[in-house]
Amino acid sequence: MTLFSLENLSYGYDRETRVLHDISLSVAAGQNLGILGESGSGKSTLLRLMLGLAAPDQGRLLADGAPLDIRSRARMQAHRRFAQPIFQDPYGSLDPRMRVGRALAEPHAALDLPGDRQAEIARVLAQVGLPQDSVQRRPRAFSGGQRQRIAIARALIARPRVLLADEPVSALDLSTRVRIIDLLADLSQEVTLVLVSHDIAIVAALCPQLVVLQQGRVVEAGPTRRILDAPEHPYTQMLLSSLPRLPAIAKDMT
Repeated sequence: MTLFSLENLSYGYDRETRVLHDISLSVAAGQNLGILGESGSGKSTLLRLMLGLAAPDQGRLLADGAPLDIRSRARMQAHRRFAQPIFQDPYGSLDPRMRVGRALAEPHAALDLPGDRQAEIARVLAQVGLPQDSVQRRPRAFSGGQRQRIAIARALIARPRVLLADEPVSALDLSTRVRIIDLLADLSQEVTLVLVSHDIAIVAALCPQLVVLQQGRVVEAGPTRRILDAPEHPYTQMLLSSLPRLPAIAKDMT
């Protein structure tokens, strides 16, 4: 089943600044997709379109088999249940004044989700490996890795079919990165992951499918292993030789 289908999408912040050019790709259920590229390649902008935070200027975006109309409140309500984001900075994505229990309860209420709210909060805390008494504490009581687990738990409260993750471990130290990557690998047994990253090893560890962006254009796409073993486009070859690798995972790629 195809979860996302992007057909010839183009987008610009204004008429003079084009960010994405004729993007076509698809995300299949159970097939994590990595989006790889340098800063400024359009990775995060592409994720914004998939989240429904902006609409393409040209082309068509299908989510869960239907066009994503960001002007429709009902359509976007359904989309928030279908796809949830994980942002880069666990420090900035949580309200420091809000206890964890309330942070997890808010999307459950806002999206009018079924099920007992407290039971659902207990479920997602268990999924991300945090103790149940976390609900009484504020973000400052947690480490960076724990805060990212809270952010992931908040995304999971909607029981989404897709997680859209924008550099989800880049703000963390090395050992914490490895643990969050392990968590995302476990979660991707149940939910499909679209991962934006500039780190080859993280994409290789989590995503069997890969898209490479250069200046807002897809220059290579296909199975991750094939692209990493034998990149065809000169930009991909340059990218793979220059981008950082996470040491604890990179050795598994040899």
